[in-house]
Amino acid sequence: MKETKRVKRDSDIRVDARIKVSGKARFIEDVEFANMLHGATIRSPIPHGRIASIVNLEKIRNMPGVRAVVTANDIPGENIVPFVKQDYPCLAPDEVKFHGQAVALVAAETVEEARSAARSAEFEYEEYPAVFDAVQAMKPDAVHVGGEDNVHSYFRIRKGDVDKGFREADVIVEGVFNNKHQVHCYLENQGVVAVPESGGGISVYGSMQCPFYVQNALVKVTGIRYSGIKVVQTVTGGGFGGKEDVPSILASHAALLALRTQRPVRIIYDREEDFISMSKRHPARTRVKYGATKEGKITACEAEYIVNGGAFCTLSPIVAWRGVVHISGPYDIPNVKADSYAMATNTVPCGAFRGFGQTQANFANECLMDELAEKLDMDPVELRKRNILKTGSRTSTGQVIGESCGLEETLIKAAEKINFKQHFGRDKGIRKKGMGISTTFYGVGLGAEGEYFAKAGAQVYVKEDGSVIVAIGNVEMGQGSNTVFNRICADTLGCPYESVEVLQPDTTRVPDSGPTVASRSTMVGGRAVLDAARQVCDTFRKVAADKLGVKPFDIEVDAVDSRYRCSRGEMSYFEVVNEAYRRREKVAAQGWYRVEGCTFDQETGQGNPYSVYTYSANACEVEVDTETGQVTVTKFAAAHDIGKAIHMISAEGQIQGGTVQAIGYALHENLVLENGRILNPSLTGYTVPTSLDACDVIPIIVEHPHGEGPFGAKGLGEPPMIGSAAAILNAIYDATGIRFRHTPCLPEDIVKELSKLSI
Repeated sequence: MKETKRVKRDSDIRVDARIKVSGKARFIEDVEFANMLHGATIRSPIPHGRIASIVNLEKIRNMPGVRAVVTANDIPGENIVPFVKQDYPCLAPDEVKFHGQAVALVAAETVEEARSAARSAEFEYEEYPAVFDAVQAMKPDAVHVGGEDNVHSYFRIRKGDVDKGFREADVIVEGVFNNKHQVHCYLENQGVVAVPESGGGISVYGSMQCPFYVQNALVKVTGIRYSGIKVVQTVTGGGFGGKEDVPSILASHAALLALRTQRPVRIIYDREEDFISMSKRHPARTRVKYGATKEGKITACEAEYIVNGGAFCTLSPIVAWRGVVHISGPYDIPNVKADSYAMATNTVPCGAFRGFGQTQANFANECLMDELAEKLDMDPVELRKRNILKTGSRTSTGQVIGESCGLEETLIKAAEKINFKQHFGRDKGIRKKGMGISTTFYGVGLGAEGEYFAKAGAQVYVKEDGSVIVAIGNVEMGQGSNTVFNRICADTLGCPYESVEVLQPDTTRVPDSGPTVASRSTMVGGRAVLDAARQVCDTFRKVAADKLGVKPFDIEVDAVDSRYRCSRGEMSYFEVVNEAYRRREKVAAQGWYRVEGCTFDQETGQGNPYSVYTYSANACEVEVDTETGQVTVTKFAAAHDIGKAIHMISAEGQIQGGTVQAIGYALHENLVLENGRILNPSLTGYTVPTSLDACDVIPIIVEHPHGEGPFGAKGLGEPPMIGSAAAILNAIYDATGIRFRHTPCLPEDIVKELSKLSI
């Protein structure tokens, strides 16, 4: 059968662009229901202890506008919000484990009345000792927070003989690297509306990444069957992983209040509440050790990766697992020993954040690679070339890299784009310039540890006028997935892009396609859309073939101008649709895709943890003001092997956005905690990059198609974030001669270290 000719119109705008720039998009703040109440949360004032009572609870119930107060005793189902483990209570039953944990809920007529009532809560409590640092939590005498000996999860890699590898090394480097929390800072805060239904069920509308996660939580907390719960994702103003798990908490809270009052209830956090209670990127302490021959071949890697998971487990096991799988870097190293721990502490629970778990690990191994290059007196690009993964290489888990490995090409192109060289300007005046580089590889999807979610369903339904509905459970949150699904479907059917509409996810209308995380939407969700569209296209080929007097495999679908062609003639797409309807053919199909073959041995860490990898390299130029310590990233080249770009503009936008976010992680974003309490919970105290901080980001798309991906595509969302911070810190060293092993690297850190040099 002849392949479809795909459209190459990369300049086409995104499918959601017009409604967003025109203000027609309806975010959760725009969702209104008659007789709607507003919810607020009463939160713990201590990081660890026993809440004996809210002493003025009856007074709160009688405050102006208050219509309900709900505590853990009022939960009709189980007091658990299900994540990887079942340890996070919907409302604290008595013991609280972090400052800001939800203790009770209030519903009132107005937002002001609800928040005023929640703020007035007075507690009688007994405060317990607490632990706030992940390394301290590992000590035998540490306060117990959760898990077994405060360990949320543990993973390891054992490949070859690491002791032998270090004996064979001519040069050894070792370093300890530290990363602080990072806040998602999505433009739209967390928010949901819960609506009680007449049959005893409930509908929830919200800003979220994973509607089916929310449905699972509501089933457990409310005790209502799946068929009685509807979850609808509203237009979502950013997520970056921060709306993967925690919307289940908000949705459960709103649902409890709605069921109690039998009125719709809306909960939308202000920025401060979002800061103190929602998930963050895990702080991490990473120790990496490399051994290499004098020719620059890495013989061994030993690593220990410790992340602070916070008070409850949430997604920490997935974070710790991804970290250990990638911690030795995108290199072919014969001997690897790595251990990864996610620890429980009395701090805000941490969850997914773009690159979850790998960002911190990559920062450590890529900064240390530059130290190794210097000790070998070797160009850092050349050192990487001698060790990077190529087709036929083995990863730290023993996986053989097969098709689609463009890592070397990304490295060469990124370095060439900024004319990379060492010691760019260390001997200049007050403003010193430097260059840095980094590489990374990224396992697409959730891999072997998330095998249950390694699936996606999609439905494609062609209407009589040729318009097409695509129903899929993956969500659009600004990353451009609906545009990708639109292109995959349209190019397969041979119809115009404007004929295809991707439905807003609604658990009663779309199939469960797994979570919208881990850069999996294009690869996994896209394959499901492709499967469904191909089934319908097969029907259309048969119809066209019969009409034109040829066999179906003689029909060529030309998506460029929406024609079904053969040597005997042609039909327009719309003519084929009309003929299919006249013949009463099936013009709808359900597509399905599941990832196969992922393995991971828990004892050795050997196996094929991911089915597909993307590869990238980052090269940047910085300028350091040695008087103020201010670092300006002036130029950034980011090259990514993503298999195939389905929509080039969206792909380039992902690279540019992820790079700017990484600049914040490397240089600006400093969350300050004192005894578990966040001291700067606002965008005034927590500095994120603005458009004025954005540098000239040069996106470079490298295409090494992968046979499993739709049209060869892999994934892109997270890699731009993962490797960028290391490149920036390497460039700071090149400019100043000072190595910093932590993020964020603040101006005061630079000034302090420079002052030591002048003494």
